[in-house]
Amino acid sequence: MKDLTGKCPVMHGAATTGITGTTNSDWWPNQLNLNILRQHDQKSNPLGDEFDYRDEFLKIDYKALKDDLYALMTDSQSWWPADYGHYGPFFIRMTWHAAGTYRTGDGRGGGGTGAQRFAPLNSWPDNGNLDKARRLLWPIKQKYGNQISWADLLILAGNVAIESMGGKTFGFAGGRPDIWHPEEDIYWGAENEWLGDKRYESTRQSLENPLAAVQMGLIYVNPEGPNGNPDPLLSAQDVRETFGRMAMNDEETVALVAGGHTFGKAHGAGDPELVGAEPEGAPMEELGFGWSNAHGSGYGVDATTSGIEGPWTANPTVWDNGYFDLLFKYEWQLTKSPAGANIWHPVDIDEADMAPEVDGSGTKVSPMMTTADIAMITDPDYRKISKRFHENPSEFSDAFARAWFKLLHRDMGPKSRYLGPEIPDEELIWQDPVPKGNPDFDIEALKSDIASSNLSVTEMIETAWASASTFRGSDLRGGANGARISLAPQKDWEANKPKQLKLVLAILEPLAVKHGASLADTIVLAGCVAIEKVSGREVPFSPGRGDATQEQTDIESFAVLEPLADGFRNYQKADFTVSPEEMMLDKAQLLNLTASEMTVLVGGLRSLGVSATGDGIWNQTAELNNSWFNTLLDMGVKWSETGINSYEATDRSSGKVTRTASRCDLVFGSNSQLRAIVEVYAQNDNSDKFISDFISSWVKVMNADRFD
Repeated sequence: MKDLTGKCPVMHGAATTGITGTTNSDWWPNQLNLNILRQHDQKSNPLGDEFDYRDEFLKIDYKALKDDLYALMTDSQSWWPADYGHYGPFFIRMTWHAAGTYRTGDGRGGGGTGAQRFAPLNSWPDNGNLDKARRLLWPIKQKYGNQISWADLLILAGNVAIESMGGKTFGFAGGRPDIWHPEEDIYWGAENEWLGDKRYESTRQSLENPLAAVQMGLIYVNPEGPNGNPDPLLSAQDVRETFGRMAMNDEETVALVAGGHTFGKAHGAGDPELVGAEPEGAPMEELGFGWSNAHGSGYGVDATTSGIEGPWTANPTVWDNGYFDLLFKYEWQLTKSPAGANIWHPVDIDEADMAPEVDGSGTKVSPMMTTADIAMITDPDYRKISKRFHENPSEFSDAFARAWFKLLHRDMGPKSRYLGPEIPDEELIWQDPVPKGNPDFDIEALKSDIASSNLSVTEMIETAWASASTFRGSDLRGGANGARISLAPQKDWEANKPKQLKLVLAILEPLAVKHGASLADTIVLAGCVAIEKVSGREVPFSPGRGDATQEQTDIESFAVLEPLADGFRNYQKADFTVSPEEMMLDKAQLLNLTASEMTVLVGGLRSLGVSATGDGIWNQTAELNNSWFNTLLDMGVKWSETGINSYEATDRSSGKVTRTASRCDLVFGSNSQLRAIVEVYAQNDNSDKFISDFISSWVKVMNADRFD
């Protein structure tokens, strides 16, 4: 690169790179990042406001698209030749690594946005050379244009790859729209170097939440073993923890590991020091190509990606039971790859079990296993499952197909969002099924009965909020539809005030039955009744929610939705290292709220009496007006800290304590960006605007999960 430093004495005015001067985050590193509530607006979308990807996808010639993908699998290109003449294993890895970033803790990650195109994912060490896979797909993306998103194409390619090599898939659903810049809300870890490891406390089981990978830049585990330690039992611990955080049980984990490693090979032909920068750091003339390799040709037999070298089976482009055949047949010996990585080779391998070289030369090479593979027969529980799959190939095939489908679709939300001709008929419990509700009951009659009950405004608001605010825009789980707040585990969550909730449901459930409405609709409608009572405004309501059963509700799966903190309710289950206001901001982002919507909801909820601690309740009765904002801005009091998350206001004249607050209250006055929004709502001419905006934001949360 040409040295341009010191050539011009005048600096340009815009902060166009991260090194163009100090930023607010440099000066104030603990400042709230409200940008996570402002991402992915229409300014970043080149397709504009009117474009609807879901409509476009329904127009596609799906068979032609798949036929083109089948042809691509064996259309080897000179600039990146296909191993064994078949790109199938390469695309499986690409698809897996697109979807495999999903984690249950916050529902973020996954293949639903096409984020693998952007940093940091496009440059993770674990995604080495997947830039080539996406370039191979470009002619197909170019041909079908807006009718197929990158997000859907990255997922579909892996499905077609499996089918093209004789494997069985469970189905495919489209409908994933693209994003146009990296997600700013996802926490990938605190490490400042690739493969850094600062995410454990005293034990290997204390992996930092919500992370689901053991090191920075890995999808799950280090295949060589924990931090490169080739101990299969320790590796099994890592595999179980990380796959569990991706919503996979032991059986699904073994099926995915074995099924994925039935295909292809790992690359570690030479010195890793000869491999150049990742795509995001590559020279401009590479046009986004990363990991340029000076070892030999740099590709094929000379490729260095993970540093691990060799295929897993004797037939790397064929679906068979070869993975388990070899794993159980041989004793495995720890060795080193040419790149210096820990791998395992079979002792005294038979000629028939040797694999072909990737270049089609006819040379035979020994298969290998990673430490994570050896864990599949070393860990007692994994070994039992592996043995069963080895002895029952059809069971293995079915388990892999189902686990693969789950991997690719876990972040897509309910089945009603699925598009395309290959949607499976079978409804799966991890899809959080909800029966259709009745949209035709007498809404006004039910509202009248709710209003005549002895439920308070605050009780109705708290119940409706508790039901709907479980929604996560990350993986489209949770929400009011299904009324799972009446089922385990949600009915017993501390944040939901179980005793009060039981009493409220005891009143609402009979009313729902009486009017032929779902409990889910009745809970939301009660919130409407409460707001209408204190505002005199009509609150929009859309009927048709259904009620899930306990049998349709996986308790363990739903446990991850429990709010450990909810600043909207001034609730904290415990004191955390992360501040309450940061956790509130995180929840607001998961609810797909803007900064203004978050602000108006907190102010409105406090005015309606919602606060687990009582802090922030500054009016005597539940009402809906902008007085909370006026009170927050009152300079007649001085605030002082009384605890980790508690403050009191002292009248400047009398010295009398007048009110209390939490950090989630006072942040709206202390943060300059939030204060600017508060000032809008506190203006005398915006009292009506506050009520309108609160109702609009409330309805948005109540309907966040309406995909029916």
